Amino acid sequence: MNELPVKHGDAMRIVCIGGGPAGLYFAILMKLRDPSHRVCVIERNGANDTFGWGVVFSDETLRNLKGGDPETEQRISDNFVHWDDIDIHFKGRAVRSGGHGFCGIERKRLLNILQERATGLGVELVFQREVQDVTEFADADLIVAADGINSTIRTRYADHFLPAIETRTNRFAWLGTHKLFDAFTFIFVETEWGWFQAHAYRFNADTSTFIVETREATWRAAGLDRMEVPQSVAFCELLFAPWLDGHALLTNMRHLRGSQFINFNRISNAKWVKDRIVLMGDAAHTAHFSIGSGTKLALEDAIGLAQCVDRTNGDIPDALASYEAERRVEVLKLQSAARNSTEWFENVARYSQLEPEQFAYSLLTRSQRISHENLRLRDRAWLEGMEGWLAARADGGTTNRAIPPMFLPFRLRDMTLANRVVVSPMATYSARDGMPNDFHLVHLGSRALGGASLVFTEMTCVTPEGRITPGCTGIYSEAQMLSWKHIVEFVHTQTEARICLQLGHSGLKGSTKLGWEGMDEPLDADNWEIVAPSPVPWSQRNQVPRAMTRIDMNVVRDAFVQATRYAEMAGFDMIELHAAHGYLLSSFISPLTNRRTDNYGGDLAKRLRYPLEVFTAMRKAWPAHKPMSVRISATDWVEGGITADDSVAIAQAFKLAGVDLVDVSAGQTSIDAKPVYGRMFQTPFADRIRNEVGIATMAVGNITEPDHLNSIIAAGRADLCALARPHLSNPYFALHAAAGLGYSEQPWPKQYLAGKAQLERTLKRDSDMAIII
Repeated sequence: MNELPVKHGDAMRIVCIGGGPAGLYFAILMKLRDPSHRVCVIERNGANDTFGWGVVFSDETLRNLKGGDPETEQRISDNFVHWDDIDIHFKGRAVRSGGHGFCGIERKRLLNILQERATGLGVELVFQREVQDVTEFADADLIVAADGINSTIRTRYADHFLPAIETRTNRFAWLGTHKLFDAFTFIFVETEWGWFQAHAYRFNADTSTFIVETREATWRAAGLDRMEVPQSVAFCELLFAPWLDGHALLTNMRHLRGSQFINFNRISNAKWVKDRIVLMGDAAHTAHFSIGSGTKLALEDAIGLAQCVDRTNGDIPDALASYEAERRVEVLKLQSAARNSTEWFENVARYSQLEPEQFAYSLLTRSQRISHENLRLRDRAWLEGMEGWLAARADGGTTNRAIPPMFLPFRLRDMTLANRVVVSPMATYSARDGMPNDFHLVHLGSRALGGASLVFTEMTCVTPEGRITPGCTGIYSEAQMLSWKHIVEFVHTQTEARICLQLGHSGLKGSTKLGWEGMDEPLDADNWEIVAPSPVPWSQRNQVPRAMTRIDMNVVRDAFVQATRYAEMAGFDMIELHAAHGYLLSSFISPLTNRRTDNYGGDLAKRLRYPLEVFTAMRKAWPAHKPMSVRISATDWVEGGITADDSVAIAQAFKLAGVDLVDVSAGQTSIDAKPVYGRMFQTPFADRIRNEVGIATMAVGNITEPDHLNSIIAAGRADLCALARPHLSNPYFALHAAAGLGYSEQPWPKQYLAGKAQLERTLKRDSDMAIII
């Protein structure tokens, strides 16, 4: 198609292709702004044709609609069914949580309301017309492609929009029933083939939506792939009969052949705008039905574009550019939340070992949009009951009162931690010849005084050549051991904390500058020889490592063992083997850096042989009553590298070797990594390992607030949370968190008790003032 000329002017010709919520609502908004606009909505289906049953809105969405067009919002609200409660049926129990503020409406009724409003404003509605190309609208100032998930316009210009369509693994069927649910209801049923779940909610006076969902493998094993629509509906009726109370399941697809179970497609586009064509709603992006935000996104797209047209005084190119820039950020947030929610429902079996209380909490917080304190605002009584349940589980049943989950005790072998707050290992580049000094004493000691239950040293190297930089600490001499012992004794005598020594070897990332001089940059002079599983350099700037021989491997293994013995002599409570972030043992595990053709290269089992050999030798040298952990990179974030699936196998192998805790990090193994950042972005890896492998995990990565810790611990996504940068800016993170949460039982150093009292008074005064205001 030729480029459409840019058009300007007061009254505009607007064509909306697609008569769903996005196209209709945008047409309404533009007619409200200027009745002289010529606005046409073209829909491929009939006026009363629709798929699905009910749609869900949150209270927030209603507020946005009211700001867009109060009359439309009022008509929609008049037809809503409201509810506050969520019911979760699992393992013969029903858990109810309140205060969630949702409402449902029949999709057909919603469309009729928008159609009536649009017609009343003078919008031209054309039904049962398929638009294959936009060249017939050359006179249009603006063409809105809101033609849904299977957008013809997006497909026609795919080379420009560059859509990415990701087919998710679960199958689902969108059904209805005359059973009226008085809460948003989740039902989980375990069968001989696997788990099935239903999402059910009432949307008018006599009907509820009833979505049945299951894994592809379960769907096939149950024979649903070989059933016609009537048979598959009958199967679901029988499966969920205890909750349907004799009511049938309804479908508007009985006329179709084959199964009505489909896969959800997650859609995104590299570009949303071409000339005067703009994608909107499902044509531009989709969000999984489990967070109920598809219609919300469509309507808010319409609001956003209308506002951009206002701000640019009708300059369409500028309006479209602003619209894409602004809405893309909001959509990305929602799609991220939707991905979390989708993956939770795709992996129900992972959480099936949880008790109903924790299973329900995990479900409610699955998207990370609802946090621990947000649940408290919604339903304080339920959350405090949950906190009491967790407290009783943490101390063997002697406690049954609400305690913030981050302050629950935790036990690893004979080591008991007072809470779940951990100071993450952080390189400080402040040693000389590997010797820890007064900086390390003050750095680690102040954070132990700050209330964390476990303090990690930085990666401490087992040989001089195994250091990352000249400023890295070591424990390969008795003098270094004695210096560490001084630090350990301070932690033990002056604080309630425990201290863990992280042991590692730099491998191909060694002989580099101090972090603030150039991260992973080679030294300008006096470089030492570095070794690795294969002669693969970290980057083109770094030196090529020498491939390790079996003799080298023996020497390094024995150095780890000697460092372990030194750790015991120094009095450490725990040791961790660093097998992440591209350092020596990590580079054995990753296929990106291990190109060996002997028994230590090849498939994952062979690549794990040497790291497991080192760990096993250390475990034998470490007292049986003291715990050991291992840090792993759960993904390389590189195609062809370690994947999340691999991380489960890696954790399982270390579990069999005797590890007590997996410290789950990610990436930092290749300069080609493309990590996906966000709040608590590595926690899903810890969650998966904990709940699939059945081993304690520690989450790390952009965990910055007490709310994050409480949510992670309460949901069973990890057992400990390690914080790095938050502890750099606030060594007393745990003490301040306890005061902020009103948890007075967190111990403070006796020398600081006056500060505790003042902080608690100040926070209470601020809280009282906020209530008055």
